[in-house]
Parts: sequence; C-alpha cells; structure tokens
Amino acid sequence: MNTTLIHKYNIPGPRYTSYPTVPYWDETSFSTTGYIETLKRSFEESNDNEGISLYIHLPFCESLCTFCACHKRITKKHSVEEPYIDALIKEWGMYLKLFGRQPKIKEIHLGGGTPTFFSEDNLKRLLTTIFESSELAENPELSFEGHPNNTRRTHLQMLYDLGFRRVSFGVQDYDPVVQKAIHRIQPYENVQSVTQAAREIGYTSISHDLVFGLPFQSWKSMESTIRRTIAQKPDRLAFYSYAHVPWIKGVGQRGFDENDLPSGEEKRALYENGKVLLEELGYVEIGMDHFSLPSDDLYKSMLNKKIHRNFMGYTSSSTQLMVGLGMSAIGDSWYGFAQNEKELEQYYARLEKDELPIFRGHLLNTEDLIIRRHILNLMCLLETRWDKPEQQFKELPEVLARLKEMENDGLIEMSEHALKITDSGRLFARNICMSFDLRMLRKQPQTRIFSMTV
Repeated sequence: MNTTLIHKYNIPGPRYTSYPTVPYWDETSFSTTGYIETLKRSFEESNDNEGISLYIHLPFCESLCTFCACHKRITKKHSVEEPYIDALIKEWGMYLKLFGRQPKIKEIHLGGGTPTFFSEDNLKRLLTTIFESSELAENPELSFEGHPNNTRRTHLQMLYDLGFRRVSFGVQDYDPVVQKAIHRIQPYENVQSVTQAAREIGYTSISHDLVFGLPFQSWKSMESTIRRTIAQKPDRLAFYSYAHVPWIKGVGQRGFDENDLPSGEEKRALYENGKVLLEELGYVEIGMDHFSLPSDDLYKSMLNKKIHRNFMGYTSSSTQLMVGLGMSAIGDSWYGFAQNEKELEQYYARLEKDELPIFRGHLLNTEDLIIRRHILNLMCLLETRWDKPEQQFKELPEVLARLKEMENDGLIEMSEHALKITDSGRLFARNICMSFDLRMLRKQPQTRIFSMTV
C-alpha cells in the first residue's frame, strides 16, 4: 500500500452514482415540466427495446443505525405501512398516465430504510399493482434489501413467487464493539439463517454488504467478519467505505467521536487487506467497492462490458430510464434527474394535490451528457475513449492536462484517445473521475459536502 499516494489523494469527493452529482444540480433552470418532457422522450426511445427500471424507496426503520446517511423515518408503528403503500400506488399511477401506454419493466429494486419493515401483504399489494399495469421484460432483475433481523422466510418466499431472485443483506461488521457503536446489533446467526433460507428458496444472487472504516474497527475484527461472511458463500459482496458525513442534518452520525474512526491509512489498509483476502477466497473485484463470484451475473456483465452504475449502485442490466418512487427517491431519464420530497409529510401533501412529489432536479446539457458517459465508463469499465466527435468537449485538453500527474503516479495509462485505470489506480477511481467533473471544478465547495475518497 502506497501511503504517500493515500496522503496525496485522500480528499473529499463524490461517489459518482450520477453526473452531475446532486450538490451540483442546476436547480434554478430545472422545472418539473421540463423533466417530464425528458421522461416521455426517454420512455419512447427505450421502453420497447430495453424497458425501464423502478427504484422504490421504503423509508421506515425500527431503530437508527448511526452510520447511515440515507433518508429514513424511525418508528415502531407499523400502522404507517398502508398509507405509504397507497401513496406509492398513486404516484405510480401518475407515471402511467404520463407514459400513455404500458411500460415494460426490466429492473425493480426495493431500497430503504428497511424494505422488510413492511409486511408481506403490503409489499405484495404494491408489487402486484405494478405488475398488473405493466409487462415484465425478458429476464428481469428484481431485487430488494433485507435486514437480517426482520426478514422472515415468508418475506423471501412471497417475493420469490413474484419473480425476485436477488437479495442484499446488510451485515456491516460482526464485531460486537463495532455493532454497539453504530447501533446495529445483529447476531451472526441471524445473517446465517436468512442467507440459508434465501438459498433454499432458490434465490440465484445473494449479496452481503460490509463496511470498512467504521468506529473501533481493526484488521483483526474485519478479517473475522470477512471470513465469517465467506463461510456463507454470498454470490456478491459490497465492500463499502464508510462515508462520515455528520454535518448532514438527520444522518445520525454523532453517536461516536471522530477519534474512534480508523485513520486514513488504517482505513485503506482494511480495504487492501480485505481485497487480498476476498480474491484469495475466489471473489473478483467489480468496479469500485464490489466483488462477486465468477458465476454471478455482475461478473459476467463486467466481462461483456454491460455493467451499469446508477443511484442503486452497480447493476448487471442497464436501462436508459429509471423511475424513482417514494419519499426522497431519485428518478433518472438519462437527460435529467428529479428527486422527490425528502420529508414524508411534504411527499404526502404533494400527492394529495395530484402533483408529482418532485422538489428538485437537473436537466443535462450537451456537455453534461458527454462527461456523464466518460465518468460512467470509468466507474464501470475502468476506461474511457474520446476518438469520436461525440465523445469530445471544449475543455477536454484541460482535463487531460490534469490527468498527467495521475499518469506519472501510475494510477492511469493514457494514449492519444484513451485512458485506462491501472490496478494501483482502482483505489483512486473517484479522484480520477473528479478530473472530468467540470461542474465541481468550476465551483469548488466552500464547505465540506463529500466524504473522503479513501
């Protein structure tokens, strides 16, 4: 591990689930009407061929995990379920009217919050309504996030019967000291039980999420977590860097002191050692923060250069249009982004007025679209090209000049019309993408808005 490079490049930076990133959306020129036009355009261009994706945000959790930066609502009252399902169904109906004809669904992801907070009956009512109003594309990718403490076998069976074949379980860390610090008490037996149940039912892609850089983590505890995870042989692993962003309102990241976190070098060592161990045990690194067995679709999509990245993370299928349903959900028409109201009460209020609950967004210009493709290529394929006019933009020479230092540091290999991230450079993929991020470079943040890249 090159500690000199870590010191040099460990700076705040985006994770690039989109470009432009949310803090650099041009909200002044955004309008819901304009976004709807891009939505209709994208639907007509892509629905018949590839279909569309749905991201459904289910925000309720029974307890607060203090490492989480997601939009959620903490409650133990399950009476909140039915009104929220009603709202999602109404919102979906509004999109159906905009499309004007039956959509073809390629991908659905249930995210949170905690999707398995909801009862089997309520989830089934939502999904059945969606399926009855649309058709499923060939080999759809239907997935959900499950909490090992409350995902029941009946959850797994009901979703499997509806066509779900992918499930992701949030593990984070098995060490009891770390679990206490992040308020995520989750016995190994719970993860093992729900993983085994999913496999018995027939799920073909089971993923475990691990996080490095959490308070009180050491390599000893991380190694134990990885080995206990591998013993269950998940098909995929997300090995995320903890994003410490306590300045964002409501993220609940003040439950431990900054001094309790591993240093930049210690944190990077957790990843480097973890990566070596995962690869020794048969896993292949995919893009950034993800690993899979060679038998999984994610690995196959990487080999075929079909892997995609969006607000749901890495996926093995790509659609031009993604509809976001629910509080704080983000939709992506490729030509524009739109985010729903982040507070539950405002989300409900907008729907009661028969309005799409969009409160902000961004419409991409020609330059944005070109740079978006370059950043997507780098994040998914670890390479990009600019040998065609449609891949070039006015400030490309300045971008290439900025990349020269990274080339000298061995992070990338460059030719006249192409760039490739080296094995050493994979650690710094976010930094490499930042060289293309003209929106950020033109308006450097005056306060810290991103987590550290390392």
